[in-house]
Amino acid sequence: MTRKCVLATSQLNQWSLDYDGNRDRILEAVRQAKDAGASIILTPELCIPGYGLLDHWLENDVYANSWDIVAEILAHEECQDIIIDLGLPIQHRGCSYNARVIALNGQVLAIRPKLDLCNDGNFREMRYFSPWPRGRVDDYTLPPVIQRLPSKQRRCRIGEVAFEALDGSFASETCEELWTPNSPHSLYSLAGIEIILNSSGSHHELRKLDTRINLITEATAKTGGVYMYSNQRGCDGDRLYYDGCALILNSGKVLAQGSQFSLRDVEVLTALVDLDEIWAWRTSRSRGMQANQPDVQRLERIQVDYMLCKASDMLDPRTRLAEAIEPRYHLPEEEIALGPACWMWDYLRRSKAAGYIVPLSGGIDSCATATIVYSMCRLVVAEIKAGNQIVINDAKRLSGQDPQDLSAEQFCHKIFTTCFMGMKQQSSKETRGRAKELAEAIGSYHIDTNIDKMVEALHTVVTGILDYQPKFKVHGGSNSENLALQNFQSRSRMVLTYALGQLIPSARGGSGGLLILGSANVDECLRGYLTKYDCSSADINPIGGISKTDLKRFIKWAEDNFHLPILGEFLDAVPTAELEPITETYVQSDEEDMGFTYDELSVLGRLRKTFKLGTVGMFERLVVDWSGHMEPRKVYEKVRSFMYYYAINRHKMTTMTPGLYLESYTPDDNRYDLRPFLYPAFTFEHRKIENLLKKMEEGEAGFGSDSR
Repeated sequence: MTRKCVLATSQLNQWSLDYDGNRDRILEAVRQAKDAGASIILTPELCIPGYGLLDHWLENDVYANSWDIVAEILAHEECQDIIIDLGLPIQHRGCSYNARVIALNGQVLAIRPKLDLCNDGNFREMRYFSPWPRGRVDDYTLPPVIQRLPSKQRRCRIGEVAFEALDGSFASETCEELWTPNSPHSLYSLAGIEIILNSSGSHHELRKLDTRINLITEATAKTGGVYMYSNQRGCDGDRLYYDGCALILNSGKVLAQGSQFSLRDVEVLTALVDLDEIWAWRTSRSRGMQANQPDVQRLERIQVDYMLCKASDMLDPRTRLAEAIEPRYHLPEEEIALGPACWMWDYLRRSKAAGYIVPLSGGIDSCATATIVYSMCRLVVAEIKAGNQIVINDAKRLSGQDPQDLSAEQFCHKIFTTCFMGMKQQSSKETRGRAKELAEAIGSYHIDTNIDKMVEALHTVVTGILDYQPKFKVHGGSNSENLALQNFQSRSRMVLTYALGQLIPSARGGSGGLLILGSANVDECLRGYLTKYDCSSADINPIGGISKTDLKRFIKWAEDNFHLPILGEFLDAVPTAELEPITETYVQSDEEDMGFTYDELSVLGRLRKTFKLGTVGMFERLVVDWSGHMEPRKVYEKVRSFMYYYAINRHKMTTMTPGLYLESYTPDDNRYDLRPFLYPAFTFEHRKIENLLKKMEEGEAGFGSDSR
């Protein structure tokens, strides 16, 4: 005897508040699942209104509109004879919940609210929703739009429930519940549930996918069972990229894995599984003892008059079950090439802008931004050749022609402008040349100009007002003068970039405007090594959450995989802002200016944010970790300097360009890094470290924590 069933999960490119578009993508997923013979289709978390609504979750309209879409889906002729698991917010007895609606043949089988809410890092779910208490089950009065359906259903059960079909069982788990120590799937597995449905809105972070897959593998390896995972994919309208990678596993083995980065709006995965195979994983007597505990058997079960599995006489006995596969993991360098590129494509097509523009300095940061745009163009052209009609339509609007025969470089020339804005005394021929060669290699529409007249005009106005002549440091000026003169240039570049962004499409015979791309990496943001309202001020910043170390690895990877030998010159060049005059004895260096290497900044950033260490904690950690190459007092100087610059530059983060979140230590003040932007001197902490140093330098055996 076998119980073979086809199960389907999905990854959908949903968009916040795009109710019509979100509905249509769900319907397309249902169609594909039914064509594959699936008995269940799983969709992503909150897929009906989109996941990233933020404070829109506080509006009644969102709840009412979501139920309207549910009603349309339940009534749709193509949504019959298949169990559909949908995500939407619901209201119940004065509270709001992130919930799953499980439906069949026009009726709601039950509502399963989320038990464990994600309320750290990028997420603030408890600002909008209440966690549902474990074990609680109530009656729920369905809204009028559902009651008016032909089934005239008025009520259903709401709570932590499982579902008993005629030949199998399943239960829901939602996103964060997988990541918590006491995950519901453990209880459900002990209760004999055979299929777990996990609907997620899990964002992309560098090197995160292996953790996600390991958690799901562990969830089924102990007690067996099928685990289905669905995820949002694309830019939902904010700083996150949701990376899909839907999964189907059975008893610790991956059977199906969706693409992690793609321009497809709808992707459905199916697997033929035999539920009877699970039995072999559940014959342990110790498991049987745990399964018979009262708290396991309390789970309320909703009876479903439906067969999950095909009758044995309807299946060819030679039909192969889905076989185990090795999970596909991208290198971090590939993740940088693909994730931001997909995010930028969504942002470009949905904003209806005419393209992108970036100030191309000849340095590695703007080079990385430009290379990511080129990666986006490569993905677009590949999807055009694959016949993706949605991408074809968007590319046609952006290019102004049939895009079928365009190469990646030709498409790049249509939608991407690079601009080198130099100064006669500050800009070297090497940086100008690198910028031009990169533009030629990727095909961007390139502008090579100088901004001396703009800077001179600003200088004339300021000196006329103050009757004072500021000088660069190399000419004997003070630090304040030196910074002011550098900022004249960097802020002039920002003004010119926005002017060009508004006018270039018209000048080239088109219409609309270009989105301005920023190029400040996460380490420079952390240190505050950028000018407020300079070229760091843009519309979006695709590398704002990427470390300099990872950007270098990405450029090396792209040099080989994109066949761009010019990128090697960017890797070999010394990072420089080129905001000070070049002399025979002086060329500005970013790392010397900052007082840190980029690798050191990455370490300090992770200790500050990921490891949650203050000034003293960082010193105590690094005095050990860096002992092989740095004396304790030098470590202290690094930590003290880092915290000083972090504090005095913190205000810059309040105005930072929205950057794609990819790194756990991003200092983005807008949501992720909720710290003050006005700090006192760290005198107490400095005193504690000085006492520790004194004991270390005097060779004392023990180290106390006396701060006096």
